[in-house]
Amino acid sequence: LYGMPGVPVDGNDLFAVREASCAGVELARTGGGPSLVVCDTYRWRGHSKSDRNRYRTKDEIEIWKEKDPIPRFTGKVIELGFLTAEGAESIAQAAYREIAEAVEFAEQSPEPALETIEEGVYAP
Repeated sequence: LYGMPGVPVDGNDLFAVREASCAGVELARTGGGPSLVVCDTYRWRGHSKSDRNRYRTKDEIEIWKEKDPIPRFTGKVIELGFLTAEGAESIAQAAYREIAEAVEFAEQSPEPALETIEEGVYAP
């Protein structure tokens, strides 16, 4: 792929992604040059709010939802004894609180000035 070694990997499996990424890093560090990790995954929703997602079935979407990387990872680390279900729930609740606080901050912040619209968009 693109003149370099590449490997496809289940992009919904954090452990598989880590393994493939570590192999690519090791290859680069030992002088083997760049490599490509192709993380295959799935988008459950349409491309935008106007995309009604009619080009796939509800069954297809549900099958992919079962492969959601967050519950897969959570289940695996609980199974391995690195985390308890209660600990996982505590982490999830903390994340939801952080998201809610960020949304509130954004909604209460003033709109940026129009003249700043291109800031951070283009490299100098």
